[in-house]
Parts: sequence; structure tokens; C-alpha cells
Amino acid sequence: MNYQETLDYLFNALPMFQRVGASAYKADLTNTIALCTHLGNPQKQFKSIHVAGTNGKGSTSHSLASVFQAASYKTGLYTSPHLKSFTERIRVNGEEINKDDVVEFVAIHKDFLDQLQPSFFEMTVGLAFWYFAKEAVDIAIIEVGMGGRLDSTNVISPELCVITNIGFDHTQFLGDTLPLIAGEKAGVIKQGVPVVISHTQQEIQSVFLQKAVDMQANLVFAEQQWEVTRIQNSDQEASQLAKYQAKGRSDAFELEFGLRGDYQRYNLPGILEAVQQMRKQGWNLTKEALQLGLANVSEQTGLKGRWQILQTQPLTIADTGHNEAGILEVVNQLKKYHYNQLWMVIGMVNDKDISKVLDLLPKDATYIFCQASIPRAMDADILASKALEKGLMGQVIPKVADAIEFARKNAGADDLIFIGGSTFVVAEIEDL
Repeated sequence: MNYQETLDYLFNALPMFQRVGASAYKADLTNTIALCTHLGNPQKQFKSIHVAGTNGKGSTSHSLASVFQAASYKTGLYTSPHLKSFTERIRVNGEEINKDDVVEFVAIHKDFLDQLQPSFFEMTVGLAFWYFAKEAVDIAIIEVGMGGRLDSTNVISPELCVITNIGFDHTQFLGDTLPLIAGEKAGVIKQGVPVVISHTQQEIQSVFLQKAVDMQANLVFAEQQWEVTRIQNSDQEASQLAKYQAKGRSDAFELEFGLRGDYQRYNLPGILEAVQQMRKQGWNLTKEALQLGLANVSEQTGLKGRWQILQTQPLTIADTGHNEAGILEVVNQLKKYHYNQLWMVIGMVNDKDISKVLDLLPKDATYIFCQASIPRAMDADILASKALEKGLMGQVIPKVADAIEFARKNAGADDLIFIGGSTFVVAEIEDL
């Protein structure tokens, strides 16, 4: 098979949660263990950091990868879902996996894949581990797909675990309370492996503390070690980085962060403490590498869709925040801007309760409801109907590209256009 035929096989022969939802979810590690065994357990052939959480795990994973790259380590990065191209999920030093390697992996192992019938995600995890071992990376940053305890990535033996903010997402699988969700995320904590909690949340602290005790793992709440304050609001200036003051127990310094979202304040303490923990293990992560890595996250790792400014007149911003906590941060940051009219190009998925998200959205915006080109996308007319019940007014333009084009044609130079509501809407932005 050529690359396109290989992709068709992966997308069509194997169920893909991002596209079809619950029917692709496998609530155990049996297939992943079997696939890794078949591949010769490549996950044991490289060092790793495991990153879990509801919001922030993607930004944290990319940021840590960028710091290790800046320190001249050969760095693997596994994240999901992809925005534009399947190969975005698997990178070494920021470079996406070669298409020929994807073809080679499937060609060699297709008979076994046909027999095992893993999910799309299980197969992709196997491919990532195989590739990182083949490339002999010094370290790989591995982002959890969903949850933690039963996630396919949870077969690694990492040097460090990082758990970011916990919020309500995928509640049909992970539980409908924060302690239940935290319990699933805490499943990545391994025997004797240090763990960093990025964002202290009172009602779930005990969940992580108890799991750490059970696993005899040293646990650090990053916010108790680092005070991180944004010192310049550069949101309106698209060319500038976000500036922060970081104060640790024995150090204080300024840093520039290439990710402009205000919500990064929850991630930075965890990133800084993760670097500190890895230094203790002998990794040569200088302050210069830290600052260079954080300033150049997007350039070094290809991260997109995190408060990304697409143009300045009218100011157009895209963000992948999609659950209650993520949308709350989006709305709060939008309040800091000055504009004549706010345009919201919004689409969502059909397998989540969106009522609380809709409650958060600004009522004085002009809405354009759309739907991404995946089976999970909520019908734009249904979304518009649900939004109208919450007092959100607008029109339906189903295709994402058409919806964005309409907003750009009708918005004034001093207006603001926001594009989001779903990762899959952001993925269809043509100039992302």
C-alpha cells in the first residue's frame, strides 16, 4: 500500500474515537500489551515522561519537548488528536514521522493488526513506540489520550509523571465527579516514579496523595514550589510573547512563553517543576535551555491552536478549548480585548452535554454555527437550536471554511473573530 492507502486502512479498518466516539473506546490494556509484545516492547527502549490531565496536557507535553530539544536531547513527542495531518501525532525533534515509516510499520505488521483488530488509538501508540525506539530518542514526552489508568499509553515506565488541570470531560467514560475523574488520571502514577501535579485543586488533592502513598511515589504540588505571574499583557500585540515572572524556592527569573493563552498560568508551574525534577535525575536542562524552549514552543514542536492569532485586522483568534473549564478560560480572556463586535465561529461534538458550555458563552456576540467534517460533529442546526435556548443568536453555515469566510467578509477591522468550540473546528481552519 502507498501512504494514502495505508491511511485509509488505519482510519477505516480500525475504529477511531476522535471520529466515531464511544464505539472506538477500549476500556482495558489487553490489545496494547499484546501489540507491544509483538513489537518487542519498544516502550522499554527509551526514557519517557508521561503527561495526563483534562486541560493543559498538550501544551505541557509540547513545552517539555521543546525544552529538551533546546538542551540538545533527541526528543520524541507523542500527542493526540492531530489537527491537520496524521503524522503530527508522532515527532522527533519537532519533525513529524516520515510517511514512509508509517507505510513500513503497517506493511510489516498488517497481518497481526488484522488479527488483533486494535482501535485506531491503540495502533497509533504502538507505532509511536516503535518509531521512537527505531530513532533511538534520548527521551520521549508521551501525552495520555483519555483518562490515564486504562489509556493505551499507560504501559510505559516513565522517569516522571505530570498531571495537569482536572475538569469535566469524557464523563461517560471517566466518571461524573472530579474525584472519580482524578482517580482515573491518577492511574498513571507508577511505583516509585515521582509525580508533579501542575494545578492544585482542593477537592481532589487527597486522591493524588493517596495514590502516591500506595505507589510509594514522591508527589509534588507544583504551585507550592513555583509562583508564576504574568507581568505584561501582550494579548493585543500579535508579535509579542507572553512574559512571566517565575519565583521558585531558590530562584527567581523572567521568562517568555510562546503560548499566549492566559490559561497557561495553570500549566507553567508544572512545566517548571517537571524540569526541576528531571534535573535532579541528572538531565542537563540549563536555564538557557528552559527559556529558549518555552519561548519557541510552537516553532520547535509544531503546536497549533492554543490561543493562536491568525490575523490582526480584524483580530482573529483560534483556540481548541472545548470543555467547561477550557471555554471559561476562553471567555475570560476575550473580555480583556477591546473591539466593536465579537464574532464567534463555533462548532461542537454530539456526544457531550454542552449545556454548561453554552451557559458560559457571551450573549452579546454574533454567532456562526458550523460543524466539522467528522461523524462526531454536532449538526449545526441542532447546535444553533440549543444555543438559542440560552439566548445566543446567530446563523447556521455548516461548513467550517464557509463560516470563517462569512465572518471575515462581514467583520469590521476593529471587530474580533474567535474560532473554536471543538478541536475539529480548529483543525479545518485553512490558514492555521
